[in-house]
Amino acid sequence: MSTAGAVRHINFKVRLRGRNNRGLTLTAFAPFGGFNAMTEITRRTALKGTAAAAATLAMPAVLRSRDALATSGQVNVFAWGDYVQQNMIDKFEADSGIKVNLSTFGSNDEAEQKLKAAGGSGFDIIFPSVTNVPNYKADDGTMLLATIDESRVNMDNIIPSMVRDSIQLGGVQRGERVALPFDWGTEAVTFNAAAMPLADNEVSYGSLWGPDLAGKVAFRQKSVIMGTGLYLDATGAVPSNRMLDVYKSEEDATRVWDAVAAYIIENKQNVGAFWNNATEATNAFTEAGCVIGQTWDTTGIKLGWDVDPAWKYRMPVEGGITWMDSIVIPSGAENVDQAYAFLNAMFEPEMSGMFVANTGYNSAATGAAAHAGEQYSATFMEIYTPETLSNLWWWQADTPWFAPMRQVYVDMITNA
Repeated sequence: MSTAGAVRHINFKVRLRGRNNRGLTLTAFAPFGGFNAMTEITRRTALKGTAAAAATLAMPAVLRSRDALATSGQVNVFAWGDYVQQNMIDKFEADSGIKVNLSTFGSNDEAEQKLKAAGGSGFDIIFPSVTNVPNYKADDGTMLLATIDESRVNMDNIIPSMVRDSIQLGGVQRGERVALPFDWGTEAVTFNAAAMPLADNEVSYGSLWGPDLAGKVAFRQKSVIMGTGLYLDATGAVPSNRMLDVYKSEEDATRVWDAVAAYIIENKQNVGAFWNNATEATNAFTEAGCVIGQTWDTTGIKLGWDVDPAWKYRMPVEGGITWMDSIVIPSGAENVDQAYAFLNAMFEPEMSGMFVANTGYNSAATGAAAHAGEQYSATFMEIYTPETLSNLWWWQADTPWFAPMRQVYVDMITNA
């Protein structure tokens, strides 16, 4: 997971879960320009579009003739640690006859560097955040991701608005589609309501910096400089055009991040734990004693589901930070037919619903919500109101200076 990522669904991808198999109505939102337009999705409407599409979604997965070469062999998958779980592997292997060799990563940087070191080879499928896709280049500028042949993809199984919006976030490079949207989610505020009885409209990134929270706050350094920046922009202390200035120029990024980092370091006594992956984030609350933090959606949601309902995950008044992850085929993939078979399987309704139920993330697949569980639906509706969805803040495609400059401030905060 990452930063990154959030987003959707008309089935917005936010890491939650929801199932519509009892005719429950889900309210979904299309990202970006569609935030203000609500679309009600029931099991019936989620599975329709055309008669043929509805029939396809209702039927068991069947490999098409052009996938015949992919009915044996293996596929090498490199994914976030919680993305491809054993029930999904078992289903894919049983359906396709293809063996899955799974490796996992804990950050976008790790995934990028490993593929770069191997010159684009070693894996057949990777799940990078779409905003990091522009970074998948060799030293000579050659893309390390293959162009995706959409004629080999069941595009009807992917939410059209996600396909469209992924373009401006990084999914298309040099005019070629190299990444398809896979899921989306948010990074916002997790807190223990028993210790901090905040009303939904009181939650803020500034809540992390209260005077009575010494050693009680958890965050990921590369994200807290964005969340705290949004807070300082909203208060007028550090104007940043809602943190979009850090993408505008190196000079603007320096101006904004200098001030944000100084504020965080000035209040460093509140820091109880840093986290860089889902396990560390959860442990910050269950083991390190933190009561509030800036986390991925799944951290707060699953704490409330699995540990204690006092744990809440809410969108701050400044807006939840939203990410989209993608699915790509590296340029050096050795098992291309098997890669397309795996890619298509990830968007099948039952498989995508399994993914949502496993992780709580929102899938970019059209049929996921109908197979994801009622708890997902209820949680989604509780957190993602029309107001909070219209106020989301999206990670932007990386500029050349963004990642290296951000790392300087991450190190500054870490070493303080």
